[in-house]
Amino acid sequence: MTDYRVLALATFLGGLLITSTLWFWGQPLICTCGEIDLWVGSIWSSGNSQHIADWYTLSHIVHGLMIAPLARLVFPKISFGALFAIAISTGTAWELVEHTDFVLDQFRDTTINQGYIGDSVLNAVSDYVFMMAGFFVGRLLPSIVTLITIVVLELTAAFIARDSLLLEAIMLVHRFEVIENWQQDANPRRDTLTPLVTN
Repeated sequence: MTDYRVLALATFLGGLLITSTLWFWGQPLICTCGEIDLWVGSIWSSGNSQHIADWYTLSHIVHGLMIAPLARLVFPKISFGALFAIAISTGTAWELVEHTDFVLDQFRDTTINQGYIGDSVLNAVSDYVFMMAGFFVGRLLPSIVTLITIVVLELTAAFIARDSLLLEAIMLVHRFEVIENWQQDANPRRDTLTPLVTN
């Protein structure tokens, strides 16, 4: 029988680890503007990744949704406890690894993320909570419904915000000029940014 108190405590401890580590590393607790907004609708805004939710929140929901169907595909008899451990560990690891100097530099190397200083603690913890919400939804839904939901979220983020979990992963591995130019077409500050340099 599932002890939901244990699940709640484990989820809380994951959020506490993110909070304490990022604060120790110097990330601001909230947006340096001094305000807390529920939603930031432009990835080009200085408030992006500083408040509770933004277009990148969808990538964290997708992360959570992916865990159950992928794990079941590889390990058909995997227990809920193991799934939950994967969610907690990958969710906390994502937020911590994302704020290492190496990964931050990789992000900044793509024009869409020039000037990125990392998330506020509030945004990072919110991303973690949204990921956990995605995990629980993904565990309850049939795998095919989960996969359709993932595709819808990815396409929505890609066509409205010009970025998504898949696009972000691709651009971190290798900078593609065609993707970069397509993303920059929607950037109101594109004339002030360093152009893409290719070999």
